[in-house]
Amino acid sequence: MPEEQIIQKLLEHDEQLEFIRENMATKGDFSRVLTQQEEMITILKRLDEERIFTVEWIKRIEKEVDDHRVEITKMKQLLKVN
Repeated sequence: MPEEQIIQKLLEHDEQLEFIRENMATKGDFSRVLTQQEEMITILKRLDEERIFTVEWIKRIEKEVDDHRVEITKMKQLLKVN
């Protein structure tokens, strides 16, 4: 291979390496992404737990409302109120 071709190949490789350096992700980048994902997962778990508690709370309230509705109907009947 002539010297000029070797020099040209080296220049091409330098350009490719520069492109790789500019576009590659580092261990630090991956670490930051994983940390952010863990934070999001923690938030999602907390939201899911809150959703579960909220659904149970609503069920208790709905039952209480139904019980009150029955009691009010009975009172209205006893008082002869429509």
